[in-house]
Amino acid sequence: MEPQKGLARTAGALYLAVAILAGFAIGFVRNSIYVSGDPGATLENIAANEGLFRLGILADLTQSTLMLLVAMALYMLLRHVNKHVAGAMVLILSISVAIQTLNLAPSLAALKVATNPDYAASLGSGGAGSLVMVMLDLQRDGFLIAQVFFGLWLLPLGYLVLKSAMFPRGLGVLLMIACFSYLAHLPFAFLWPEVGSFLTPFVAVPATVAELWMVLYLLIKGVRKQNPAKSPSVAV
Repeated sequence: MEPQKGLARTAGALYLAVAILAGFAIGFVRNSIYVSGDPGATLENIAANEGLFRLGILADLTQSTLMLLVAMALYMLLRHVNKHVAGAMVLILSISVAIQTLNLAPSLAALKVATNPDYAASLGSGGAGSLVMVMLDLQRDGFLIAQVFFGLWLLPLGYLVLKSAMFPRGLGVLLMIACFSYLAHLPFAFLWPEVGSFLTPFVAVPATVAELWMVLYLLIKGVRKQNPAKSPSVAV
């Protein structure tokens, strides 16, 4: 197997693992535990499903770490297009990963409150439930902040994909559009949460399609064979 194709498929496998782990941690565990507007039920869910909650935190930490490896693999694959842009891509995603990993601290705090009877004794069951909700809501807001940088990294990635001749040009364009769809959604999420929740399924379409296309292309095709005469020179 050509080295570039092997690297591309490694990046694709890591990216797929990120999607699966994030879907489990955010889509399954959080939705199973968190009951909107009901602190008592949320606290009881964490206490009754402590193992699942811990597994969700571990899955979230793992997917964040793997995402950094995805960026490093893509840097090695695309740095010949423009080393500075590729470096910016890794830097931006590193900021997102740092925020996401630190953002797990509120979940750990919520776990302690829900499973340690001393908190219920000192705060009362209602106070403990409210504190758990504050922690989980804080994590949700931190996730939105991380999305600023998770959206921004798609812009240099899209540019590199577009210019590399290793991928379909349409993929590069769609990745850049996905960047702006992420960013356009965030003001609504912070200023008008109800509107943001309504818009989420629509603004997620470009990012979902672009990232799914990227993962499948990396896994199945790897990269296109390049004509040396048409290969972009290294930008330094």
